[in-house]
Formats: sequence, C-alpha cells, structure tokens
Amino acid sequence: MSPRVIYEIRIHGILLWASMGFLMPLGVLIIRMFNKEECSPRKLKVVIYIHAILQILAVLLAFAGAILSIISFENSFNNTHQRIGLALYGAILVQTLVGFGRPKRGTKGRTFWYVFHWIFGTTTSLVGILNTYIGLRAYHKRTSMSARVWSIIFTFQVSFMAFFYLFQEKWGYMQKQGEISGDEPVIVISSDQVDNQKEVLPPPDQPSRKSNSLGNYFAKNNALKKLFQAT
Repeated sequence: MSPRVIYEIRIHGILLWASMGFLMPLGVLIIRMFNKEECSPRKLKVVIYIHAILQILAVLLAFAGAILSIISFENSFNNTHQRIGLALYGAILVQTLVGFGRPKRGTKGRTFWYVFHWIFGTTTSLVGILNTYIGLRAYHKRTSMSARVWSIIFTFQVSFMAFFYLFQEKWGYMQKQGEISGDEPVIVISSDQVDNQKEVLPPPDQPSRKSNSLGNYFAKNNALKKLFQAT
C-alpha cells in the first residue's frame, strides 16, 4: 500500500473521529447538561444554538470523510465498517432534518419529536463510537500498522465523556443532600415543652423516691440488728 493511500486513510479516520467520535457526543452532552427546568430561557437558547452548531459541524466532517472515501478507496461494502458507515450517513442526514423541523414548545407533536430526536440521536452517536473502534481495527488489518495508541486515547476520551454525562445527571441530586426539603418532617421543641420536662425530672442534687425507700429500708434493718445485739 502506497504512503499516499495510508495518508488518506488516516485523514478519513480523523474526519470521522472528529464527527461521530467527538462532536456528536459532545453536542449530546451539552444539551443534556443545560436543558434543565431551572435554566433560564436565554441561556437555554444559547445552549440549543451551540448544540446545533456542533451537530452541523459533525455532519459536514462526516460527509467530507464520505467524499474522501468515495474518491480514494474501494467501496465494495463487503465489511462491517463500510456497512455501518453507510447506515450512519443516512442516520445523521435524517437526524439533521428532524432537528431543523423542531416544533415549538406546547404544540401537539412536540413530545413525539423530542422523544424521537433524543433516542435516535443518542443511538446514532453510540453506533458512531462503535464504528470508530471497528475502523481502527480495519486500519490495522489493512495497513499492518498498530492502532493500539489511538484505541487507548479514544477509550480514555469516551470514558471521560461517559463519566461526565453520568456525573452531571447526579450533581444536582448530590447538592440537595445537604438541604431539607419541604416533604421532610421537622421537629421543633418549644420552650414550654422544655420547662415541663424539667419539672417532671427530679433535680440532680435530690435522690429519687426509689433511692429514698431503699435507704430507709436498710436503716431500719441496721437499727433492728443493733437492738438484738444489745439484748
């Protein structure tokens, strides 16, 4: 294999990694981080624009990689990487059209659109990550060059993004653990209750009735013993 073909394969891999292995998951992560109820409308609008820009860049890079593949490589679609890649090109095109067709909040089809866009987009992103690993294996098989370092770096990146995704889901919950919610009962002891409790308990310097009775009992016994000894 000529150095030029190897170079073009690397460019193809970098383009598809940047598209489906980085920008698409990053767009999903950002929209999940800030699309909350407490987010202000202005901030939410900025987040949606950032999400859209990242996804558009991802689509452009993906199709640039596809054009490079059509021009430079033999696309017989007889391997898993090429077949999944072809399906992903169609999926990201559908997802882009669905994103531009976003209905307004409160309309009838908003719920269906949201569920479809969320599930379909997340699935497309996950399959893109999977196909990146398959592409690295295909690169090693075709060029006989090691892709171990690239696989480790990509695994670290995916693991970090997955951890951050799960962490931000629980961050708000963890912050609320130190607060008292309105549903939790709060016991309030008034000063009158404290005074009544003091009246019920005996003073610390006075013995209780039980201790006084025992003392009198032992004193009588001692007196009787002395009387019998004297007689």
